[in-house]
Amino acid sequence: MSTALANPAAMIHQGAPRIIRNDRELEEYTQTLFRLTAKKKPTRDEDEAIELLTLLIEKYEAEQYPIPESGPAEVLKFLMESHSLNQKDLTPEFGAESTVSLVLSGKRRMNRDHIAALAKRFKVSPAVFF
Repeated sequence: MSTALANPAAMIHQGAPRIIRNDRELEEYTQTLFRLTAKKKPTRDEDEAIELLTLLIEKYEAEQYPIPESGPAEVLKFLMESHSLNQKDLTPEFGAESTVSLVLSGKRRMNRDHIAALAKRFKVSPAVFF
């Protein structure tokens, strides 16, 4: 057994991420995830923290705010529609209107920068785009 897992209760007591129990904690974890995903070159530990926070956020949101299964393009289309936006409006997040078009048509996947910018713009967890 690794020494990190020798006393998991002590890890939690020392402030390790834990299960999200309310919307206040969700907001705190989401803001932390935004900061990490905004980094140009996250470290290996930061990449692992991104994965862990994403899992915790996804778990809480799936339990508290279940939504039908949708891919990233469908989520983006929904957000665009609910904010009365067109493809051109998302040029700052994607760099070019043609990129927006490719993502919406499913011909291109969003990258980390796209997801971080969209999450910030729409004030949603980056996890909704995974």
